[in-house]
Amino acid sequence: MCWTYLLTTMKKKIFAIIPAYNEEKRINKVVNKTKKYVDKIVVVDDGSKDKTRDMAKKSKAIVLRHLVNLGKGAALKTGCDYAVKNKGDILIVVDADAQHDPNEIPKFLEKLKKYDVVLAYRKSNKNMPFILKFGNWFLNKTISFLYGIKIKDGQCGYRAFTAKAYRKLRWNASDYSMESEMIAKIGKYKLSYTEIPIKTIYSDKYKGTTVIDGVKIAFNLLLWKLNNI
Repeated sequence: MCWTYLLTTMKKKIFAIIPAYNEEKRINKVVNKTKKYVDKIVVVDDGSKDKTRDMAKKSKAIVLRHLVNLGKGAALKTGCDYAVKNKGDILIVVDADAQHDPNEIPKFLEKLKKYDVVLAYRKSNKNMPFILKFGNWFLNKTISFLYGIKIKDGQCGYRAFTAKAYRKLRWNASDYSMESEMIAKIGKYKLSYTEIPIKTIYSDKYKGTTVIDGVKIAFNLLLWKLNNI
């Protein structure tokens, strides 16, 4: 059931998009916690080799499937395109590995009354891997230098935006670079944005940007700037 108060107030159709790769153990929990706050949940099974697709269907989510693993950026674009095509007004992106708390979705919805895009930033804690802290710091500085946008966490995947904004944000990157490409396009199209703090749970099987991913992202940020993408 959707969060009645916000739906009544905003009168917007809210979609949650969850890209998933081999998350059969967690996807059910994420979908069930998310459905309280949105109208539709779209899980994009990005070529999983386990039962992610079946578990998502049991949770009554709309399930789209890539036959092979194409990457987080490609999975999110598939889900967001579907949401916009089906008259979604608000799009919320949630990770499938339970690192994001769906109970924080109301904070995103509230901010979207005033902004085109809402970005989350993770509160630093002792469980955050050191390489993640350093990588975020480096990429945030790169974004600030190249695009003049000062943000606290350029790689956090927990985000929300209007369908109108998505048409400008729509990225080309198929990997983790898409999160930085989104920020670059916020600057290019002068979209209004704000940041909100979130808590993040780091599982024993951390999945996210690696050192190699970070180098690729920094290189892409420079290319996008030079090519005015």
